[in-house]
Amino acid sequence: MTTSPIFIPRPGERGSGPQGPRIQRDWKRELRVWWREVDRWLLFFILLLMLVGTLAVAAASPASAGRLSTVSETLPDLYFFWAHVRMQVLGLCVLIGTSLMPVTLLRRGSVVLAGLMLTALFLVPVIGTEVNGARRWLNVGMSLQPSEFMKPAFAIAIAWILSWKMRDPKLPVIGISGAFVGLIVALLMLQPNLGGAILFVGTWFVMVMLAGLPLQRIGMLTGAGLAALMAAYVFYDNARNRIDSFLGGPTAYDHVDLAGRTLQGGGWTGSGFWLGQNKMRLPEAHTDYIFSVIGEEFGLLICGVVVLLYLAIVLRVLVRLVEEDRLFIILAASGLTAMFGGQAFINILVNLQLFPSKGMTLPLVSYGGSSTLAICFTVGLLLAVTRRNPYLEREPFDIKGSFEKDEEI
Repeated sequence: MTTSPIFIPRPGERGSGPQGPRIQRDWKRELRVWWREVDRWLLFFILLLMLVGTLAVAAASPASAGRLSTVSETLPDLYFFWAHVRMQVLGLCVLIGTSLMPVTLLRRGSVVLAGLMLTALFLVPVIGTEVNGARRWLNVGMSLQPSEFMKPAFAIAIAWILSWKMRDPKLPVIGISGAFVGLIVALLMLQPNLGGAILFVGTWFVMVMLAGLPLQRIGMLTGAGLAALMAAYVFYDNARNRIDSFLGGPTAYDHVDLAGRTLQGGGWTGSGFWLGQNKMRLPEAHTDYIFSVIGEEFGLLICGVVVLLYLAIVLRVLVRLVEEDRLFIILAASGLTAMFGGQAFINILVNLQLFPSKGMTLPLVSYGGSSTLAICFTVGLLLAVTRRNPYLEREPFDIKGSFEKDEEI
């Protein structure tokens, strides 16, 4: 039997011969494996939310384009819509590409990304761009908000740190991860970005609870969190102003009041696409208050559908983790879900006047530049860590029992 010779391309030649077709077959095989292992329902919910976001930005674009137009430059009505579509196409590439990668590579890359974004957060107060009184962006050829890319990297990095305890129960993983989140919170408060700080702390708290934190320490951390919130109210002007504004109720024609009237302006079924009037006076209609635009033009029933879609994503991830047997995967998926779902529901509660205004976008729905790429990277990571071989049976992972066994050893 004869074997075909190995093709070794000369310098400057493209690889052809036996290796070329095999690489193509490998890509096809990888795609087939991905389609078999990925959670198709989770992918469907994500794509459906992105479609809702495209329609919502199209509805909000005329309002934001009109408000941001100047005497020298008039923005087209669909300016933000077409920009959003371009970023969504790029975001889809990021989403699918991330979900195709192995978890080990994503973990290493996310840890490196966390380090890079932490460095960028140090630079923001010094050379950052200020918008509406907040300095949160770096100008790197495009507007980059480091805290947005830190969110998915943070969830993966914290999951990695907490999973160290499986190898050595004596490692102070809670203290190490707590110092990391504390540094991030301090940098966010300088911007100021109180909403982002709360989101990071809340995500960290969810993850350390899942990592088997004793009830006594949970109570201590809860008390420390309440004390920190009170200290922020006393010493941090941004927090005090937002809390006072929320507790005092909205005044006529402020952002929260306009958002509430816009949300209710269309009733249950909406006023119709491009027929909303209240949105024309609403600031940040295409970003922070896009949920209110959905309510006015498409109706409160569609708002309910949007809320159900976010709940479906959260519940689908939890169902997917029921039979997971790896601690890192459990913590990573839970952290990413807490970060994604927490941001969504804070934004919705702000629009419903049930939470102080935080300046957060609605994930996968609001218009965004680099933030759209960051959100797509987040859900791409979520799809990657929830991939399962349908032919492989797993036993549920007992976190508490595993820690107790390690401590006995």
